Amino acid sequence: MLTPTDIIRLDGGTIVLLDQTRLPQARVERRCGTVPELIDAIRVLAIRGAPALGVAGAMGVSLAAEQAPSAPAAFRRAVTADAAQIAAARPTAVNLAVGVRHALEAAAGQWDDPPAARAALAAAARAFHADEVRRCEQIGVHGAALFGEGARICTICNAGALATGGYGTALGVIRSVHAAGRLDGVIVPETRPLLQGARLTAWELGQDGIPHRVVPDGAVAGLFARGAIDGVVVGADRIAANGDTANKVGTYALAVLAHHHGVPFHVAAPWTTIDLETPDGAAIPIEERGRDELGDTVPSGSPVWNPAFDVTPAALIDSIITESGCMRAPFDLRA
Repeated sequence: MLTPTDIIRLDGGTIVLLDQTRLPQARVERRCGTVPELIDAIRVLAIRGAPALGVAGAMGVSLAAEQAPSAPAAFRRAVTADAAQIAAARPTAVNLAVGVRHALEAAAGQWDDPPAARAALAAAARAFHADEVRRCEQIGVHGAALFGEGARICTICNAGALATGGYGTALGVIRSVHAAGRLDGVIVPETRPLLQGARLTAWELGQDGIPHRVVPDGAVAGLFARGAIDGVVVGADRIAANGDTANKVGTYALAVLAHHHGVPFHVAAPWTTIDLETPDGAAIPIEERGRDELGDTVPSGSPVWNPAFDVTPAALIDSIITESGCMRAPFDLRA
């Protein structure tokens, strides 16, 4: 399995990350020595997945501090301005802003001493990364209890080590079920248009020797109809206070299929993904991406709509698995 530092790490004044756009064909590290380079890596999905973006956000503030001038007032202005740009790089995944905020809080009271602030920010970023890995490991423990012998689990997109900085949320559950000897196999939809399921999840499962099959997105309904799926577990990019969940586009359709066929549908995410300031799914900003991601087969005169995420209503979710345990519907996450 990938180690957390394989995925993203601070290396002096540089952020080094595994470039997910190059997988599975090549395992290539991408070095970000400036904040604009990190923001570009985030926007082109070289680093992606809500918890991993949170880690990138925290590390990005440390990177900003390394690049900032040494005069205290100018130092603070530069770091906070860069932090705001990092937090806005992708709008749906709330973890990005959470990671940025966590790092800034570590510098509180030290703005007048830039060397001390730099040290505090680097330490906070590394600690946030380690904590996120531990959160995912606990999610795996709690989620595994939901599945019995011979479990056939479907997931979508990639919510594994790559997406979280280590271990995974949905794949953390799957890894734990596999480690317990209760996993029959994993159904992995391609997850169009960028094929994060086929490229990334299948690669991770293959690296760990976990049995799986990649299927066309349109074929999943037939597997439900055949009774070939026992449960669904997905990650999340933002969970509203009422339990409505934004995740990779196609998740909502998977939840509808699961509900129709009486198959349990679970969301796995750390508390850093839960946004109590967002009341429901209607208030979650949904990122829209360019037509180029749909490939060159679309006629030039045809308009496209390419949302990166959709929202699954809480009514279709059986449980939300966090590091604290499994919450069952109906949800009131403010309680």
